[in-house]
Amino acid sequence: MSDVRRLAVLGSPISHSKSPALHRAAYDRLGLSWQYSAVEMDGDRLGEFMGGLDAAWRGLSLTMPLKHDVLPLLDSIDDVAAITGAANTVLFDAGTRRGFNTDVGGIVRTLREAGVLEVPRGVVLGGGATAASALVAMSELGAREVRVLVRRPGAAAPLVELGSRVGVRVDEGGLAELATIDGAELVVSTVPGGTDLGVAASAGLVASAALLDVAYDPWPTPLAAGWIAGGGTVVHGLGMLLHQAVLQVRVFVNGDPDEPLDDEGAVLDVMRAAVA
Repeated sequence: MSDVRRLAVLGSPISHSKSPALHRAAYDRLGLSWQYSAVEMDGDRLGEFMGGLDAAWRGLSLTMPLKHDVLPLLDSIDDVAAITGAANTVLFDAGTRRGFNTDVGGIVRTLREAGVLEVPRGVVLGGGATAASALVAMSELGAREVRVLVRRPGAAAPLVELGSRVGVRVDEGGLAELATIDGAELVVSTVPGGTDLGVAASAGLVASAALLDVAYDPWPTPLAAGWIAGGGTVVHGLGMLLHQAVLQVRVFVNGDPDEPLDDEGAVLDVMRAAVA
């Protein structure tokens, strides 16, 4: 087999993705002649696409809306994917399809880099796959109470159940509560980039909580712009993208998100520069 391996990020929409720039920078720094592309993909076509891949393919990165859809197509998943019910990484390994969730680690790593080390109480905006990862990341940072704000009543039910499994009390509310809620240390927004929530965060919440907005294009999001205008702390969504991508590169190169890369500090530097 050729030394050239193929990888791609799949999702919809995908044209804005910075994952190709991140991954190409990493493999170039590691001296690997690997190709990484972006492919527009929905859940209905995912199975056929994966079934048509040849032995040159090493893995896939998955974004919205595929993190749930991919699970039935995998032979095994790691513990983080199992607890969140979402996989954003697929490794093709000796004829098997192994799924991983590097979003949780990416969130934790970027928050720690930004100095957010402990989160007793949190707020999550949105109820999808990334929201589940945000909830688990908050639990790793010590959260015991998380309020999940969603548009559709009942949409946070899976997160309430997930919270019971990771030791976090999760309550559901509507997005309008953003205007009145306070008393949290962290807000994570998982809504698509460019979405206008139709409500501004309360001054008390902006003052007390850092905001991680996982959207990064366009930037700043309406929510992040309001947070900045209010003098609050904002963690850029590119940080999560960067750190989850480093863990994905570990998976694709070493087969293990917990095994550091050779000269990982230098790899991280070139990846950061690629999207600076």
